[in-house]
Amino acid sequence: MWREILGLEKKGSGLAEILTPRRTFSDVILPEETRRQLYEALTQIEKHRLIFTQWGLGERHPTGLGLVFNFAGPPGTGKTICAEAVAYALGRKLLRVRYSELESCWAGETGKNIRSVFREARAQDAVLFFDEADSVAARRFSNVQIGYEREANQSVNILLKEVEEHEGVVVFATNMAANFDPAFERRIRTHILFRIPNAAERQRIWEVQVHPDKTPLGADVDFRKLAERFEIAGGDIRNAVLKAAQIAAAEEGPDETKHLLQRHFVMATEQVLAAKQVMQQNAVDPLGGALPVQQAVEGAEKRLQALDDDLQACRTELGMLEETQGALDRRLGERLTAAAGQWETVSQETRELRAAVNQEMRELRERIEALGAGLEEQGRRLAQATEGQERALQAWKGEQETARAELTTQMSGLEERLKSRFEERLEARLVRATLIPMPRAGALTLGGLLLLAAGALGHFLLP
Repeated sequence: MWREILGLEKKGSGLAEILTPRRTFSDVILPEETRRQLYEALTQIEKHRLIFTQWGLGERHPTGLGLVFNFAGPPGTGKTICAEAVAYALGRKLLRVRYSELESCWAGETGKNIRSVFREARAQDAVLFFDEADSVAARRFSNVQIGYEREANQSVNILLKEVEEHEGVVVFATNMAANFDPAFERRIRTHILFRIPNAAERQRIWEVQVHPDKTPLGADVDFRKLAERFEIAGGDIRNAVLKAAQIAAAEEGPDETKHLLQRHFVMATEQVLAAKQVMQQNAVDPLGGALPVQQAVEGAEKRLQALDDDLQACRTELGMLEETQGALDRRLGERLTAAAGQWETVSQETRELRAAVNQEMRELRERIEALGAGLEEQGRRLAQATEGQERALQAWKGEQETARAELTTQMSGLEERLKSRFEERLEARLVRATLIPMPRAGALTLGGLLLLAAGALGHFLLP
C-alpha cells in the first residue's frame, strides 16, 4: 500500500507501452535472408495450433509452447519496426517493454514487474516485445557476493520461467546478443540477424524516406551515390534525411523556392556519422585523437577509482537497505506475533461471552416456560372461581325468587287479612251507624272514602 502511495510500485502502462501496430513489412527494407527468416517465423506462428494441438506435440511437451524470437543486430537495422510488423500481421497489439521501466531499486520488485508484463500480455493477447533485451536477459553472476548480484540473478530466473510458461509470442531485440544468458538459447525458437544493408538496399531505404510527391528534391540528388558512399543502417539514413530537410529549410530565401539538394544529404549524413563517433568516445580516447600512453593510463585509473568509489557507495547503500529491510522484517514479525496473541485473546473473550449469553438465554427460556405454566394455572383457577361465582349467583337468584314468592304470598295473605279486618270494621261501623241516624247520602260518602283508602293501602303493600 505504501509503495503505491509513494509511487514506487509500477503497474499497467507504467511498465509497458501498449501500441496499436501501424507499420507493416512493406514499410521496412530488409536483406533477403532476414526477410526469409521473418517469413519462417510468421509461418511458425500460423502453424502453431496445427503442430501442438492437432499433431499432439503439446501433450508431449507441456512447456515451451510459446513462440520466442530474438532480433539481433546493430542499431537502426529495423528490429523495432519488424516487431511492430509481426504484431500487425497477427492482428494483435504490441506490448513494448524497456528494462529501464522494469528495473527497481527495491528488492524483489524487478521480478514482480517481469511477472506483471507477462500477465498483461496474456490479458491483452498482445505480442510482448522486450527492447534492449540484453539488459534484462544478461548473463547471471556465478559468484554472488552482494545483494545486487543476487537480485539480478533472481530477475533472470524469473524471466526464464515466465518465457518457459508463456504461450504467446515474445520478441527480444538486442544490439549485443553475446550478453544473453546461455539458458535463453534453448528457449528462443528463432534467432534472426539484422545486418547493415548493402548498397542496393540502402538506395531503396533512401528513396522510401522521402515523399514521392511533396518532398522538393533537387535535380542533382542521386540516392545511388549516397548509398555507395555511406555504409550506414536504415535508422541513420532516416536521421540523415530529417537533418538534410532541416538544413535546407534553414537556408535563406523564400520557402517556395527551397529544395533538398545532394549537398544537403551529404552534409546531414556526415553530421550523423560524427554524432556516432562522439558516442563512441571513451576513457582511453576521450577527444577522438591519440593520447600519450601515460595520460591515457592516468585518466583510466582516475575513472576506475571514481567508479570503484561509486561501487563502494552503492554497496554501502545496499547494505543499509538490507539492514533496514531486515529490521522491517523483524518489526513485521513482532507485530504479527502480537497481533496473533491479541487475536487469541479476543477469540477467548468471544467464546466466553458467547457461553455467557447462551447460559442467560437458557435461563430466560426456563423463566419464560415457568411463567407460562403459572399463567395457565392462574387461568384454570380463574375459570374455577368464575364457575363457583356463577353457581353462587344462580343460587342467590334462586333465593331471591323464593323470597319474592314468599313475600308475594305474605302480601296476599296480609291483603286478605287487611281486607277482612277492614270489612269487619266497616261492617261494625255500619252497624253503629244504623243506630245513629244519619243522612243517607253522608253514609254512602263515608263508605266510598273507606273503600278508596283500603285500595290505596293495598297498592303500596303489594309488590
